[in-house]
Amino acid sequence: MGFAATFAFLSASLVNPLSGAEAATTSVGGAAALVAPGQSFVVGAGVVLAADRDQYGVTLPPPPPPPAPVVEETPVDEAPAGSAKKSSSGGAAPVAGVPDPGTAKAIAAEMVAARGWGTGEYDCLVSLWNRESGWNINAHNASSGAHGIPQALPGSKMASAGADWQTNPATQITWGLGYIQGRYSTPCGAWGHSQSVGWY
Repeated sequence: MGFAATFAFLSASLVNPLSGAEAATTSVGGAAALVAPGQSFVVGAGVVLAADRDQYGVTLPPPPPPPAPVVEETPVDEAPAGSAKKSSSGGAAPVAGVPDPGTAKAIAAEMVAARGWGTGEYDCLVSLWNRESGWNINAHNASSGAHGIPQALPGSKMASAGADWQTNPATQITWGLGYIQGRYSTPCGAWGHSQSVGWY
């Protein structure tokens, strides 16, 4: 009862400080607000208050929309048994980054660029040969006979790119890129095939 009386007293004695005249009051969200001539209060969705007085306007924007729901994807390493592992970006490989100068990966980056392929193709190549050989020129699969960085089967096929195929990463990479281009068009084509069936 005391609050209602106090509120009635306050609302009856509100005075416009600029003109000295008593102003009308209006209720905004259950609270009284001073509304003088030339002022307006607009209350809409999200409670937007707008005031226009003496050629100055103030508008409070509505609150931001609620955040979109988070959709969780199954990580690549946790794909169900028997299913093909695919990268979360629709077949593209993870970003490989800039290789250390003088490494096999640096040689490959130059050769990929020389073929007119972009960095995405280099990323696919790095992922592909990480899986196949770890970029080791001496990697050898005893059961299949595949050899070298590109895991040529048999390794002696790489002699078509150079007699030093057993010791030179550039020769192995040259042969490997030629094989990929001839069979899959691009490293990402080979990577996609490898993701689907486990080999290229």
